[in-house]
Amino acid sequence: MNKINVVGTSATGKSTFSRALAAKLGLHYIELDSLFWLDDWQECPDEIFFAKIESEVQKAQQGYVIDGNYTRTIPVKWAEIDTVIWLDLPFPVNLYRSVKRAVQRALAQQDLWHNSNNRESLTRMFGRDSIIWWMIKTHSKNRQKYVQMMNAPEYSNIRWIHLKSQKEIDQFLQQLP
Repeated sequence: MNKINVVGTSATGKSTFSRALAAKLGLHYIELDSLFWLDDWQECPDEIFFAKIESEVQKAQQGYVIDGNYTRTIPVKWAEIDTVIWLDLPFPVNLYRSVKRAVQRALAQQDLWHNSNNRESLTRMFGRDSIIWWMIKTHSKNRQKYVQMMNAPEYSNIRWIHLKSQKEIDQFLQQLP
């Protein structure tokens, strides 16, 4: 049974990749953002967030693909994980994708997750809660964090797959049965 967590900085394509991976492998797809964000950009309290993750994992009879970082959830989401796939795109690619995605979402005005009324806006794009600013602040930190985690003895039981370009990401999905 596959138990996979796809991680990476914002706008690396985690959700798109995770959905495709789950579909190809016939696994349950778990999107952490949709579990974490409540209406009107309110954050879910950790105890409720962790319980939601545990509930989704328990639903997954044939395995699962978890999409998202949320480092504080590692004790919950990695309790039985066997593989972490790290999408690690170069900073300029992430920056371009962050801006493009934010603009497209602001213009479309559609809910970002099926269970919330959260939408991107042009005002939000340039505010302190901007996904673009978040990506800029976390890109380098995430890279350092995941390199350390890949080499940490406590995670030596986890198979790490480090994909560093869109070409590698596409090839990985194409080679799956």
